Amino acid sequence: MEENRLKQNEPLNSRKVLEMITVANEFCLFLEKAEDYSKMEILEFLQKVLPLIYIKAALLPEVKVEDENATEHYVTEEQWEGIFNVIRAKTGEEDIFHYIDQLEKSHMDPVKGSIAENIADIYQDLKDFLMLFQHPLNPYRENSVRDCRQLFITRFGYRIVNTQVAIHYILFKKEENDPYF
Repeated sequence: MEENRLKQNEPLNSRKVLEMITVANEFCLFLEKAEDYSKMEILEFLQKVLPLIYIKAALLPEVKVEDENATEHYVTEEQWEGIFNVIRAKTGEEDIFHYIDQLEKSHMDPVKGSIAENIADIYQDLKDFLMLFQHPLNPYRENSVRDCRQLFITRFGYRIVNTQVAIHYILFKKEENDPYF
């Protein structure tokens, strides 16, 4: 009986899940103190952590869920707006970028995006994942991993990729007198 329970918990205690928790936690803790950092410190952090989140989320195992209703959302609208406002203030005019939305098949016109909005959305998904995973009952933990994997596939994976391009451009944009461009 105990051996079956341990095998069932294996995906939840796997290295892949623990690494995702670690990276998501670093991301959330940093953003919660983002007002203490400069624009460049924030962008350099995001440049490095976003690809790590993408990789770790892509490696999350599929988890069988016992109870679909064992789920909760923790991030409030005020918390989301707090992250959004800080990142928006720090990125200023460079917050807005344009990209082609591959999900929109009807046209290939550029769509307006926002670094702050994408980062706040990613924060919400990852903070909810972290908080739900801390629940002592396994059904909640199962849902946290399953939901995180699903949100990566359908939502925050796209936001990471699109935001990464915008951040790369800001960090490495051509300077007028730069002989290397």
